Formats: sequence, structure tokens, C-alpha cells
Amino acid sequence: MSLLAVWLVLALVAGIVEIVVPALVFLFVGVAAVLTAGTAWLGFSPTVQVVFFAVSSLLLLLLVRPVFASKRLGGKGVPSRTEALVGRRGHVTEAIDAARGGGRVNVGGEDWAARSVEPLANGSEIRVDGADGIVLLVSSAPAAPAPVK
Repeated sequence: MSLLAVWLVLALVAGIVEIVVPALVFLFVGVAAVLTAGTAWLGFSPTVQVVFFAVSSLLLLLLVRPVFASKRLGGKGVPSRTEALVGRRGHVTEAIDAARGGGRVNVGGEDWAARSVEPLANGSEIRVDGADGIVLLVSSAPAAPAPVK
């Protein structure tokens, strides 16, 4: 098998591995292998091809990957269950005593542990301000305005 074929097979294998394990590493190894196949096609010696492959892989990984990684991998991702509740309203099902450490609330039909800096009586309407792990941080919510007729 010629070196040209070896570089193209390496590029194909790197592409398959990148699909299976998306890490934006094997993509650039595959691109370097395709570029190196070009040097084999031009007739450069095997030593030059290996050095070219090593240098081009390294440069692609160090210079190009960070640009792609920040766009592809830098997103916020999927919000946690508690992040999705921020801003929603609910009601207290077990009184929240700031000194005692918290109570329970119902938000969207689900029961949650909750803390507040102010004491909140059972049945009080609350607003979710944030979360600390799976404990909701809540405050009293002003009454919703009456609908306009």
C-alpha cells in the first residue's frame, strides 16, 4: 500500500473516531492526514511526510481548535431543572423559617425544598429567585394583578 493510501485511510479513521467521540481532536488529525496525503502525492519523502503531518497536526490543534471549540463547545448547554424554575410562582406547603433552615414549596405541581431570607407562612405565594443545588431560593411574591375586563 502506498503512503498516499495510508494517509487517506488515517484521515478516514480519524473522521470516524471524531464522529464517535466528538472532542474536536481527531477532526484536525484527519485534516492533517489529508494535507499530508497531498505531500505524498507530490512525491516528498516519507520523512518529510511524517514531519509535515506532526507539524500540521500540532498547528491545527493549537491554533484552529480553540476557535472551533469556543463556538461548538462553549454554549451554556441544557439548563438544570431548578434553573428552569427561576421566575416562576408557587406556594408554600410547609412554612419556611429562615432561622430553622427552610421549608417546602410547590412550583408547577412539583414539591421542592426551599429557603428564604424572610419567614413565609404555609399557603403564601412565592416567586423562585434562584437555586442552590436542588433547594429553591424563594421570596414572597406580590399578588398577581386582576385581569382587565
